[in-house]
Amino acid sequence: MATKRINVLVYAGTGSSLESVRHCIYSLRRLLSPTYAVLEVTGDTLIKEPWTQACALLVFPGGGDLGYCKTLNGAGNRRIRRYVHAGGSYIGFCAGGYYGSARCEFEVDDEDLEVVGPRELQFFPGTCRGSAFKGFKYGSEIGTRAAEIKVNRKAFGSSGILPQLFKVYFNGGSVFVDAQTLKSRGIEVLANYTEELDVDGGAGSAAVVYCKAGEGTAILTGPHPEFASANLSKHAKDMDPAVVDALEADDGSRAAFFKSCLIKLGLTVNQEEVTLPTLSMLHLSSKDPSQIKKVTSSWSTALTSIDGDQYIKAEQDSFLVQEQDSPWSMSELTRAALDILPDKSASTPIKDMANRVTDYSEVIKTLIPHISSLPTSKDTPFFSHDTYFNALQVYCDAFSPSISTVPLGTPLLYGEVVTSTSTLLEKNTKLTSTLPSGTTFTATTQLSARGRGSNVWLSPAGSLMFSTVLRHPLTLNATAPVVFVQYLAALAVAEALRAYAPGPHARLPVRLKWPNDVYARDPRTGAFTKVGGILVSSSYAGGDYTLVVGVGLNVANAQPTVALDAVLAALAADEGVPGEPFALERLLACILAKFAELYALFCRRGFAGELEEMYYRHWLHAEQVVTLETEGGVRAKIKGITTDWGLLRAVEVVGEGREMRETGREFALQTDSNSFDFFKGLVKRKI
Repeated sequence: MATKRINVLVYAGTGSSLESVRHCIYSLRRLLSPTYAVLEVTGDTLIKEPWTQACALLVFPGGGDLGYCKTLNGAGNRRIRRYVHAGGSYIGFCAGGYYGSARCEFEVDDEDLEVVGPRELQFFPGTCRGSAFKGFKYGSEIGTRAAEIKVNRKAFGSSGILPQLFKVYFNGGSVFVDAQTLKSRGIEVLANYTEELDVDGGAGSAAVVYCKAGEGTAILTGPHPEFASANLSKHAKDMDPAVVDALEADDGSRAAFFKSCLIKLGLTVNQEEVTLPTLSMLHLSSKDPSQIKKVTSSWSTALTSIDGDQYIKAEQDSFLVQEQDSPWSMSELTRAALDILPDKSASTPIKDMANRVTDYSEVIKTLIPHISSLPTSKDTPFFSHDTYFNALQVYCDAFSPSISTVPLGTPLLYGEVVTSTSTLLEKNTKLTSTLPSGTTFTATTQLSARGRGSNVWLSPAGSLMFSTVLRHPLTLNATAPVVFVQYLAALAVAEALRAYAPGPHARLPVRLKWPNDVYARDPRTGAFTKVGGILVSSSYAGGDYTLVVGVGLNVANAQPTVALDAVLAALAADEGVPGEPFALERLLACILAKFAELYALFCRRGFAGELEEMYYRHWLHAEQVVTLETEGGVRAKIKGITTDWGLLRAVEVVGEGREMRETGREFALQTDSNSFDFFKGLVKRKI
């Protein structure tokens, strides 16, 4: 059960430049989404989290590589080297190029800028020297230029697709000294500077190099082929407008070169760049209009009035509250909001946001409470509210009539395109605190969904993703500990997938991987593959835990992993019966109704007994033997979950095969101190 490499990790920790990180995220997502998840990581993540198995590419952007050294020298760099040498890929832009070389020589003899010394990664076995062109100053565009580079098209196996010459953004980058003489050491020059350098480049003037490192590969660059001209401003301080004009003229060539670099590293790249959609309106609705009226009444103290418009200015985001049936369009409302909220201003028109680097927290979200009627198909063409609410009532009646008056899933907050349902609820408590328990936020597309630790769950259209607000009383914690809610959510997903409809749905091969992943058997390989995940965040106030239970499932997408519809279709074909694809509205309703049923049972009886037995029927780890690195390599058999605090329970074993026996020594393991890669038979300690 090998883990599929779907994550592209961009280092955004100490030393990285905010603008460089944004340029990386922007360009990589346009070329790699939705096949890969492009996300930011910190040094702490690279040192402590189990990121290597799912990582397709590790990216170090521009910035200052002394910050990289300070954070990652030692343990962090050992992990990065092991990852690459075992078959991983690395790309370093500017400072990331210095960092990936054996030696850095930057602005030698300049008492303010000099940085000289060995580096630990050593993908390029020689010296990386800069600045290749004089004039660099930290935090400034004063040294920026449109540097011309000549592409070694033979290195890409292409003679006509790639440009031979083009201009690319440069600001403080390097030359890779004597690179053309290091072919025997796995070095290939991908591009050279054409202009005379201000430092000695040795034999040649290599601007971009490709490095073999064990079983893996790295590309290191002096200039910035990831910088799209659309994200550069002629009016930026110290920027020469002529530089931006030159870069705009060659932007197509730059993009083609960058795309070819990613392909050379083994990534699957989009034929055409993906344009990220802009954010949409948020619709709050319920079958019972009085429920929405109660919510809006609770907003009275949270609202800020500006020129007659009402805003909720929450901790991270601001929301323009628009009346139902307002004639204003989304673009007009957002433009107006940006103009009148000085602390949330933006210079980029809303129509251009899909084509530029955007800080989505700066964009005013439009929130429409539907007091008189449900949203129509014109309001939400990709989500039928009638279908959802009708299905919610049907499933609640079928699963547990006693809870049908207070189900989870109402009111419903829906947006066609949002940042992240979980993040918007977690980071804006001023809004979330006004929403009743059971409120669910769902979307057709998420732009920055996230998962546990270093993971991200891709959320293009065809995925089901939602987050539910749940308030769990502290008084229940002795008999129904809050830690089990994540297990209930996972169990609700597994049970609902089989209860969705009679026929092949009831036999869907779905399993639960501890602590928070949903797996299904891939009909192409026969192996169980991740199709979804659960992430629960919690806070405490006023005698209740406020939980945001986030769920993501790949229902219909061929990428980045197997789709539930494909699993269902294969099962139906094997049985010779029809298999109706999942409708997202109905599946959402089914999961929430099942979750409500299980949660009500949990509050009455706790997790032990009926719920525990039900959970283990979907368990992926029955009697699995793993190695406990935290205990000096002790081998142990997974037994289940402790019913008090939800820890993973394991028993030491000795011997092999039929001679294997349990010693009676038990271990209780928790997710916060251990990283679990069951499919390699290891339990890894987080440092």
